[in-house]
Amino acid sequence: MAHNLNDQDSSHEFWYSGKVTRRRLVGWGAGVLGATILVPAPWRAAFGQTKPYKMGTIQSLSGAAATGGRTALVGVEMAVDRINKSGGINGRPVEIVVADDESKPDVGRRKAEKLVVEDKIDVQVGVFLSNICLACMPVWEEAKIVNMISVCLDTTLTTSKCNRYSFRPCDYAPAQAVAFAPYLVNRMGKKWHIVFPDYSYGQSSRDAFVDQIRKVGGEVVGTTGIPLGTADMTPFLSKISGNFDGLLGLYFGTDGVTIGTQAYDLGLTRKYKWAGNGALAESTNLPALGNKIEGFVGINLYLPVLEGPLDTAAHKKFLEEARVRLKKIDPSGPLPDKFVQSNYEAVNAVKLGMEKSGFRGREDTMKLIETLEGLEMKEGDDFPQGDKVLRKEDHQAFVREFIFEIKGGKHRILETVEKEKTLVPPACKFAAA
Repeated sequence: MAHNLNDQDSSHEFWYSGKVTRRRLVGWGAGVLGATILVPAPWRAAFGQTKPYKMGTIQSLSGAAATGGRTALVGVEMAVDRINKSGGINGRPVEIVVADDESKPDVGRRKAEKLVVEDKIDVQVGVFLSNICLACMPVWEEAKIVNMISVCLDTTLTTSKCNRYSFRPCDYAPAQAVAFAPYLVNRMGKKWHIVFPDYSYGQSSRDAFVDQIRKVGGEVVGTTGIPLGTADMTPFLSKISGNFDGLLGLYFGTDGVTIGTQAYDLGLTRKYKWAGNGALAESTNLPALGNKIEGFVGINLYLPVLEGPLDTAAHKKFLEEARVRLKKIDPSGPLPDKFVQSNYEAVNAVKLGMEKSGFRGREDTMKLIETLEGLEMKEGDDFPQGDKVLRKEDHQAFVREFIFEIKGGKHRILETVEKEKTLVPPACKFAAA
């Protein structure tokens, strides 16, 4: 995506007429060190002196994951704007406090601590990279603040590293693998080589796909890990060879463009079947990938198409509004990716829990947790992706997944896997809250 990162007028427009306090945003390129976005005009006056809820959101607005982090923030803002337009939550407006983690775990943890101590947030929604999710989770637990994970797919977040304060209303690596492995092995080929970003998300995704491919009768003949943010992947990719059927890429954002382009240039995606997680071929990546991504088969919980189960009035409304907002930060007007959708729905999950529990602030965190455990989210304007439930045992949701192909530069649904067929047994033991 193209961004005018140092253009103040463009930045102001992006915040939809809200006023930025504490610091001026000097373009995303400089990093948002911590900025409060007030309830936007023209409905700000409707709330009078009513105390707002403070919702923190840590996003990767600069660094290796900035492309996805910026669209993720659009999803947060889109949901909060809609909430405030419709009267807020429990009659109170929502105020966003944004922090840029610069795509670095140590920075993310410092920003989380600042949100807790200085900004005194009530809840947290967001975080893009799994290693930053892992770095921040102890902060939310110690502060007893609900943390709604909006993107991170690392398996351990809701298994071995789970805690009572964190929830994930989107999918995770094992669910994707359960949904996709039968198609990979039965429809594309028995033998696979996996290439993955070599950090927590990529490693846990690799492990999940190795496990599921083997369970359905396939074979993983090799794996290649490449450090996150590697601009030249050819030294790694050029070593991939041998007798196998398909190359499985577990990438996203700028790295997704890099591997898609360089694997094609080396002839790998023409020699082998080319598949992977949907984040590699998000709508926001397609212009940069061009015809080099043609024929790619992927899996994703969200696609910006009006086909099959996604051909609904609620999804059409979401898609159209998101596209308008994205055009404010990218004049080409890209279609929304899953990072917009998952952040939008994560905010709405928190909203629903806050309404049902009568949440007033941090003193009611346990009431909010008890309401979120087992929370049912019904398909509609708040959740255009579809129905889902936050499982009580591990705070993990399971959602329908879409297996798709890139054809003519667009997503085309090949198969829908309903949420009941993506289930993975819970593997979490909560410490006493």
